[in-house]
Amino acid sequence: MLAGLRQHGNFPLPARADMNDVLAALARAAGWTVHPDGTTFLSSPQPPLPPPAQFQGAFQATSLETPVFTNSLNSYAIGTPLDSQASALQTDDSLSPSSLDSVVVAEQSIKNESYGNSSSANSLNCMGSDQQLLRASAVWAGDFTKTPYIPVYASLSMGIINCYCQLVDPEAVRAELRHLKSLNVDGVVVDCWWGIVEAWTPQKYEWSGYRDLFGIIKEFKLKVQVYFDFMRSFHMEFRSLSEEGLISAIEVGLGASGELRYPSCPEKMGWRYPGIGEFQCYDRYMQKNLRQSALTRGHLFWARGPDNAGYYNSRSHETGFFCDGGDYDSYYGRFFLNWYSGILIDHVDQVLSLATLAFDGAAIVVKIPSIYWWYRTASHAAELTAGFYNPTNRDGYSPVFRMLKKHSIILKVVCYGPEFTVQENGEAFADPEGLTWQVMNAAWDHGLSVSVESSLPCLDVDMYSRILDTAKPRNDPDRHHLSFFAYRQRTPFLLQRDACFSELETFVKCMHGEATQNFVD
Repeated sequence: MLAGLRQHGNFPLPARADMNDVLAALARAAGWTVHPDGTTFLSSPQPPLPPPAQFQGAFQATSLETPVFTNSLNSYAIGTPLDSQASALQTDDSLSPSSLDSVVVAEQSIKNESYGNSSSANSLNCMGSDQQLLRASAVWAGDFTKTPYIPVYASLSMGIINCYCQLVDPEAVRAELRHLKSLNVDGVVVDCWWGIVEAWTPQKYEWSGYRDLFGIIKEFKLKVQVYFDFMRSFHMEFRSLSEEGLISAIEVGLGASGELRYPSCPEKMGWRYPGIGEFQCYDRYMQKNLRQSALTRGHLFWARGPDNAGYYNSRSHETGFFCDGGDYDSYYGRFFLNWYSGILIDHVDQVLSLATLAFDGAAIVVKIPSIYWWYRTASHAAELTAGFYNPTNRDGYSPVFRMLKKHSIILKVVCYGPEFTVQENGEAFADPEGLTWQVMNAAWDHGLSVSVESSLPCLDVDMYSRILDTAKPRNDPDRHHLSFFAYRQRTPFLLQRDACFSELETFVKCMHGEATQNFVD
């Protein structure tokens, strides 16, 4: 219901609205005045102001409620070094946040008057709600021409660098890049593994294979995004490529699988979907910190992890901690979960402080996991064990995003394809789309640039369409859109060529705002 009101009802609901917020929004839409304390009364009608003379008869002047998105893209910034590059790029400032100037393709020069023109005649405030919906339909219904340009990056195949940090098959890499270039992608994503670069001697880094790889990528004039968890050596080794603009963004790993989270669901420990996972708070350092926090709070008996939170593969209703009315919402539970999530936020804050120093002025990307199973329960157990204090009565992502905003981070949201059946997701009370929209809305509310990473199955037209709807939300008066999209391939591109080349090509064109029609089955 909340998603429908946000997307189609034009209601200003916060990321984690409750029923009181919904009733207040409905009352305001019906002409009632609602005070913060809940007092509600019918407003006396005010005579409408006449429209300006030059627009009389053309538009009806109305006041439109702003929906869930509340921040303008023009307020985004990652810092002066990146902002100064704006003049060199052929993009519309009203479409692309300045934080991504370094990754937007310079050849992009499409100007969308309906998005970029700031004259009062084109303002949404000059249109009635019916006219606004009609105009949005004309722009979005099967037609992506003149929509915002969203860069598309594709990951290279795994195993192209061997354990000796050597490029295994340069010609195969060239063939793959040639194929990607034919799809008109903007760049590629390269995984840099600590176990390869620092394999033999501590603090002695071997980068030869990656230097050869980046040289080949440079031949094809593609941009690179790099994921890694060691910083200073990389920056010194490839500083010249960053200054040339070849490396557009750097993704810093902050936890399991490079994502900002605790390793609460490790498959090597026997975890299987949809297990709730386990709290990671039992080493001596975490226990010492927990004891100190409990002592400061004045309740030393709280210096322990939950003893009724189940195991890796437990279901939330099987535990005393996560079940409806469970201990997660007790005084102790709230103390523990605040401490547990706070430790993760402090860790990320420290790592990003070092990263911003190491990569002075570079765009830094942080990946947020998609822990969507048990999302339709009260406790959100899997999110809690991963470090996100996000039950139904609390917005657990806002504290994280406030910290990320301090470091001018570009957020990457992981969107999974249909990996599990409808029955499996139903039994797990899963809601991937609900979680994705909560995370994206909360990030936009905090002024963060948002990107998405996803694996797109071949010939899954519905998945392509859903990603496009996520990238360019329909009927959003603030015109939020993704900063870029990263395609994480499941099989090598050369094996996909005959199966889904045309679908991928059309998808990229839609992302670039060039396709004249949407996908059809």
